[in-house]
Amino acid sequence: MGLRELIRTREVSAAEVEACARRALEQANGELNALTQPPFDPSLAHEPEGPFGGVPFVIKDSGPFAQGVPFTIGSRAVQGAYALVDHDLMGRFRAAGLVALGQSTAPEFGLNFATESVRYGPTRNPWNPKRGVGGSSGGAAALVAAGAVPLAHANDAGGSIRVPAASCGLVGLKPGLGRTPCGPMSGETAFGQLVEFAVTRTVRDTAHLLDAVSAPAVGDKYQAPPPARPYAEAIRTDPGRLRIALTTRPWTGGTVDPQVADAAVTAGQVLEWIGHAVTEAGPDVDGDAVVEAAMLTVVTTGGAVLRGTPRRPDPATLEGVSRRVLSETEDFTLLDVMSATEAQNGVTRSVGRFFQEHDLLLTPTLGRLPAPHGTLKYDHDGHSARSWLRRLFTYGPFTATFNVSGNPAISLPLGQSREGLPIGVQLVAAHGREDLLLQVAAQLEQAVPWRDRTPQVYVG
Repeated sequence: MGLRELIRTREVSAAEVEACARRALEQANGELNALTQPPFDPSLAHEPEGPFGGVPFVIKDSGPFAQGVPFTIGSRAVQGAYALVDHDLMGRFRAAGLVALGQSTAPEFGLNFATESVRYGPTRNPWNPKRGVGGSSGGAAALVAAGAVPLAHANDAGGSIRVPAASCGLVGLKPGLGRTPCGPMSGETAFGQLVEFAVTRTVRDTAHLLDAVSAPAVGDKYQAPPPARPYAEAIRTDPGRLRIALTTRPWTGGTVDPQVADAAVTAGQVLEWIGHAVTEAGPDVDGDAVVEAAMLTVVTTGGAVLRGTPRRPDPATLEGVSRRVLSETEDFTLLDVMSATEAQNGVTRSVGRFFQEHDLLLTPTLGRLPAPHGTLKYDHDGHSARSWLRRLFTYGPFTATFNVSGNPAISLPLGQSREGLPIGVQLVAAHGREDLLLQVAAQLEQAVPWRDRTPQVYVG
């Protein structure tokens, strides 16, 4: 929002900002490999008088999003596909005045916590180019962390906003079910587990952007309750003494790196210092049920690829896990769907009961530090869809539960490893309480500021 104020007061022009952002994107992309193509020329149409009028931005290569813009979903198999209409959220981005200058990289079909597709190659982490950026909104996170743009479109079906935010030292809010629109081509995406929003560098920018783009669109199947006040106003108010639970115990298996666990514990201590009541607790979640429910995301993705691309993908051009996912999608039955939705219901009820006794939950975002390239190898045939999910949820065991349940969750860059890598800490709230998440996030940002941390690759 600081950039918008400079444009509004005519200290700089929107044209000067766009020219600078184009140079920054090209420079950052040369180091990080985070764009699918050269910057758009011209930029996409937008409302210059919107609340973000003139602020540069990128959209994610995650499917049809902006009318007329080609997409590949990170796959060699997708050729000649483009969006026929704007996604409702893209319409909100345009109305807000965001200047879309490019398209960020994502893993093939978005089914990875590593942005390293065969089509585009690995996207490199600005903090250490030998490390990955997370996924699936990895290109978006890399560009924002490197200072090329102040915020970028991202979406999240199992952690795809929060995992890259944690990997790149950013703020990553996954809004709750119904907070941002998902139409007009879909009534719900991935049985309600996929939500669209963005990654940013500050809580302030997240709050202002949520004010600009949230609220239901015409015909939305799910609608979150409206906030009591604008989010940008809420972050300036004290939420009072809250009951915050802390856990570093993963639900879906695996171990947590001690440095990652320590960052969450330290965040809990800061929250106690601020004045909140922090206790050790977590929801009674069945990790197997999380995996089973997440299969709905996998087969929805497979179905979207099979139905939404101009021609059937050639298996020879697909990465190994994708071949298996498309095959299993075609074999998925109504009984399989019923089993997965029953698992989703069980997780949702468990999480809902937990938030009757607690205001917020504090966890690590990932289980480990940002991984070296090749750690989450997607291009091989050794996985079924379920075994691949288990592999992902060992690396990132804390995020997908809240896609399944639909709760809002945010990753904050509160920690750093001994090697200087960012460590994300996740806060989760009850349905409809994005305001509470942002209020406490703002308290943490003030107590443990991260804004002045600069990665190795920085073009801002």
